[in-house]
Amino acid sequence: MSRIRSAGAALTGITLALALAACGADSDPLKDDSGSSSSSAVTVGSANFAESELLAEIYAQALESKKVEVKRSFNIGARELYLKALQDGSIDLLPEYNGALLSALATGGAPEGVSSPTDVYAALQKVLPKDTVTLEQSAAEDKDTLSVTQATATKHNLTSIEDLKAVAGQLVIGAGPEWAERYQGLKGLKAVYGVEFKQFKPLDAGGPLTVNALVDGDIDVGNVFSTDSAIATNKLVVLKDPKNLYLAENILPLIRTEANNPTVSGALNAVSAKLTTENLTTYLARVQVDKQDTATVAKAFLTDSGLI
Repeated sequence: MSRIRSAGAALTGITLALALAACGADSDPLKDDSGSSSSSAVTVGSANFAESELLAEIYAQALESKKVEVKRSFNIGARELYLKALQDGSIDLLPEYNGALLSALATGGAPEGVSSPTDVYAALQKVLPKDTVTLEQSAAEDKDTLSVTQATATKHNLTSIEDLKAVAGQLVIGAGPEWAERYQGLKGLKAVYGVEFKQFKPLDAGGPLTVNALVDGDIDVGNVFSTDSAIATNKLVVLKDPKNLYLAENILPLIRTEANNPTVSGALNAVSAKLTTENLTTYLARVQVDKQDTATVAKAFLTDSGLI
């Protein structure tokens, strides 16, 4: 997945960055020249896309509601950059995606056969950067999906990928060019579900080309990321994946061990308990489509969820 999921390309950079950070980190995180955040505050970071910033702001406000001092360091960049910042203490906490993080940290990517949320979380514990922990993961995921319009779903009685087997020979699917060879693309659909489409149209990885082609009827099925606001605004139907072809991408807090305590973990675990793919999609649309301020949307989520 293009925004955050290009694990293979980033793996070498991440490994090097973490190794350098581990070797160069000051043993006293409170020294002025260590680059570490103050022990009295939790510095919340984010990657450089809207969903990550919204989640980071939700975490920050949830902590502030429990009288935890918070600093913000959002829009850091790609995974290799923000993991280095986490390792050297520039930030203490950020939202992550269990499958993408596992793929980035594990040698050779995610182990074969590991795809369910429980299995991914368990495998992730074995490869986490030193002195970091993950807290409870949410039900919310931002992952690959096969999505269709409501009209297509109704016409062919589609609710899951399994339902495509009988009709895929009549349908055109659109996705990023890499889908032609990806196991979590056309190859996996055939192997796991026995689904083979009439035609594959190479477009973009869950982006506007795929969405527009789906809405315009140029394709019948599209690879759209699960929290994309286009799902809500276009009333698309996300087909269920009962055989877990797609690696779980549950959102969870990744935090430095020294910044974690019962108050912090309690506040963040409460957020995870309320966060779903559906409600995240709705609130993210307020940022992406309605152009509302991230802090305003984060407060609305926390208020509506009874967390503040």
